[in-house]
Amino acid sequence: RTCDQLRCTACDFRVSLFNDYVWDPSCDYLFFRNNMPELSKLRAKMIKKKGARAYACQCSWRSIVELTDLQTEPQLRWVCGKH
Repeated sequence: RTCDQLRCTACDFRVSLFNDYVWDPSCDYLFFRNNMPELSKLRAKMIKKKGARAYACQCSWRSIVELTDLQTEPQLRWVCGKH
């Protein structure tokens, strides 16, 4: 379970999450920089995967397929945006 109001302190974008998807391995910084937050453009690099979740802001992205503590990844600067 995760906060659904995550915000990135690096790019000041809301972190989007997509259930049952992972990011294509070819994704890079410029893809997200140019296409966030437009879902129609992001779909080009989304792969359907049951039980997974794809996260992204404008500068970072992650595909999660099993329970993961994102706090162990110091390069992510995602914090709760408050409810």
